[in-house]
Order: sequence, then structure tokens, then C-alpha cells
Amino acid sequence: MHIVADENIPLLDEFLAGFGRLTRLPGRLIDHTSVKDADVLLVRSVTKVSAAMLVGTPVRFVGTCTIGTDHLDLPGLAAAGVEVASAPGCNARGVVEYVLSCLLTLSERSASAWQDKTVGIVGVGEVGSRLACTLQALGIKTLLCDPPRAEQDADGMITLDELISRCDVISCHVPLTSDGPHATHHLLNEQRLAALRPGAWLINSSRGPVIDNTALNTVLAQRPDLLVALDVWETEPLVDPQLAARCVLATPHIAGYSLDGKLRGTAQIYQALCRFLDIPATLALEQLAPRTGAGTWIMEPGPPADWLLSKALRQVYDVRDDDARLRAMVAAAESEQASREGFDRLRKDYPLRRECNLLRISTATSEPQVARRLLAAGFVSDDES
Repeated sequence: MHIVADENIPLLDEFLAGFGRLTRLPGRLIDHTSVKDADVLLVRSVTKVSAAMLVGTPVRFVGTCTIGTDHLDLPGLAAAGVEVASAPGCNARGVVEYVLSCLLTLSERSASAWQDKTVGIVGVGEVGSRLACTLQALGIKTLLCDPPRAEQDADGMITLDELISRCDVISCHVPLTSDGPHATHHLLNEQRLAALRPGAWLINSSRGPVIDNTALNTVLAQRPDLLVALDVWETEPLVDPQLAARCVLATPHIAGYSLDGKLRGTAQIYQALCRFLDIPATLALEQLAPRTGAGTWIMEPGPPADWLLSKALRQVYDVRDDDARLRAMVAAAESEQASREGFDRLRKDYPLRRECNLLRISTATSEPQVARRLLAAGFVSDDES
């Protein structure tokens, strides 16, 4: 068996040893020629996979180690008899932590408490629902918008226009779709962007074209009161330098790029491949995941809960680091091609990032209410196993 895989997928050797020959390639360079003698194709979101790409190849299984599938031609692949698997929820926790870090930074930049904001979540799937649960556990008022779920009589859903009118913060977590009554391409158009509340915060960590980037650039030129954090870009891997300059935070599509999220994605696709091949899945992520970056934080009593929460979240992940790296890359790029290559290099060479549950909190000497707040954010107590 020959497996072609995106070079940014971790633990490939560990999970796939014994399956056959493994070829790693940069995701954007995987094409028809790359898979002409492949049986299995494993990708991430940067590789567009269509039925036409696989014509005349032996590929019968395509796995994407990501939540989203908008880069896959699902109807075409199904018609061609190609099995497709994705990794729902694999990086949801990383995205939640990205949004929390954005809230901390936007709070500092605006000199206003993020805990007092009403947060609107657009898209209540794997990521949006977990973000809502975390914010609600922290006592943050949240409003939810998800038209497909509203049609299924899900509780508590409001329209997007109502959400825009009522929320101080809007965080986007929808898949990218271009057709149908619930298309999300340019979901936030110029009219909706202009309708944002005074001083509103806008965070997009879903897909770039969910927000009309040209319209956003125009609105931000007229509305300096708006604070925007973009992790995804309509023209990526090319980043519009002018739009990036107008954003408070600009990052290279890494919201869910924690090592733990990537590892879960690989594990889920390994299990799906085993099911496809009708062989037992003998390996578990717990056997293979490294402990690098894990640790314990011993808290002494005294500091306020909100201060401790901020310090703990930034101990795990600080969005300002990714923002600085992207801005330095854009400033140094002498051409659009150099900018594209720099964007992909930031993703390929992404530094170690673990999630909150890898930082255990020693609560033996801390006030119970402080410990409860940290646990609500996703940290693990030494008292829990």
C-alpha cells in the first residue's frame, strides 16, 4: 500500500508503520501526479481534493485530519466510489483557547473587561458549542446563531442580524458553503459589518471567505472603533497587508494548531482507515502522544481569580506571539509569492503549543472559587485523574 500524506500531519510513522510505503509532501503541492500510484491520500485543509484529481489513480480512501471538509469535493468523491473521512472536533479545544486569548488581548487594547461582554457565536457545531460551554461556565453571557440547527428546533437560536444588534463580541465558527439557503460565503458582508455595534469585537477563526475581506477593509477604514482578530483570510496564503494592519490581531490560520488537536486528527483518521481496511485499530493516542510541554502550576492563595485565569491561559497560549510572527513575515516579504511562502512556512514551522489540560493546577492551597474558575476554563486539577 502506498500512502501520500501532508507533511504537517504528526505521528504518521507511529500510526502507519506496517501499512506500507509513506510519502510526505507539502499540502499545497499534492496533485494528480503526486497520487498517480497511491492507494490512500491523507491531507489537511490546504489541499483541494476533487474526483478529477483522482481520476486514473488507485486512491480509494481520502482522510482529512481536520474538522472542515470544504476543501474536499464530497459529492464527486462519493460518486467516484472514494471513501472520505474527516476528524470532527479534533482541534475544537485549540480554537476555544485561541478565542479566549483573543478576548484577553482585545480587552487590554480596549481597556474594557471581556467578562462583561455579550458574546455572539455564529455556528454552533463542534467548535462553537464547546466555546459556548466554556464561556457560560465562566459566567459570560452568550447568544447563539445557527440557522440549520434552528430549523431542527434547537433551543436558544437567534438570527444573525439580531445577534449583530445585541452582541459586543462576534466569533465565527461556521463551515464554508457557497450554495443553498444557508450559504456562508460572505456571510458577513458590508451591510452586516457596518451594522456592528459601536466598539464591537469581531473574531474569525473559521474560513476566510465567511467575511467579505474587501468590505471589511472598507468598513475598518471608516470605523476605527471596531476591533478585529483574523486567523483566516479570503486570499490565503496571501495576506492583504492593509487589512492586516487594520486588524488588532492577525494570525496565519493557526487557531486550532495545537499539537493536541493535530494528534487527535491523526488518531481519528488512523481509526477511520482501519475501519475502511477492516483491520483492528491496535494503537491509541494515549500510547503515542508526547508529554513535552506538560507541567504543573502550584498556586498560592491571594491573587484575584481573573488575574490568575489570565496568567494561566497565557501560560498555555498567547495569541500575541502568532500575531507578531505574521506581521514580521508580511513586513519582510518582498513579493506576493514570498508572502505566500512565508504564510505556509509559519504553519509548517509552528512552535510547540499544548492545551490547557496539559497544565495541571495544584489547588491544595488555593481558594475554591479560584480553582473552580480555572477548571471552568479547561485546566485540570491535581485532585482529578
